[in-house]
Amino acid sequence: MKRLQPLDAPPLESSPWGLAMRLLEALLLLWVPGSLCLSGPSTVSGAVGGSLSVQCRYKEEYKEFDKYWCRQPCLLIWHQAVETRGANVEVRSGRVSIVDRPEDLTFTVTLENLTAQDAGKYRCGVATILQEEGLLGFLPDPFFQVQVIVPPGPSSAASTSCSWSS
Repeated sequence: MKRLQPLDAPPLESSPWGLAMRLLEALLLLWVPGSLCLSGPSTVSGAVGGSLSVQCRYKEEYKEFDKYWCRQPCLLIWHQAVETRGANVEVRSGRVSIVDRPEDLTFTVTLENLTAQDAGKYRCGVATILQEEGLLGFLPDPFFQVQVIVPPGPSSAASTSCSWSS
């Protein structure tokens, strides 16, 4: 019986196993620390009645994609709290606004008139889809989590702006 040698084997990328391995590699890259495509502050805080801003940085390859901010859990069946609609256009949804500045590779989210109920985990993300070799599927969007803290206390007009520099 002949043993298969490496040269006799079909190319890995043309087999279903090869495609599955490439998809697995892509998923791992999204979850491995240091390979994230977005960055920003992990925690921001603001006073009740005040406002806060979060600056989210992204890599050049995401310039053309929509960016979003949502409260965790962010599920496909729920709409994003707020999502960009082009460069340098502020989009507002209630007390939350977002604006993409592709020239700086950043987008900024602002929460106004903070309440204690605004405290929680949020996500800065880039809305992406994977399309390769006719396969259309969804992978987790590149994102990072931000903990919003709104300490209880008397209402004030204080505001906080947090940004991340790499």
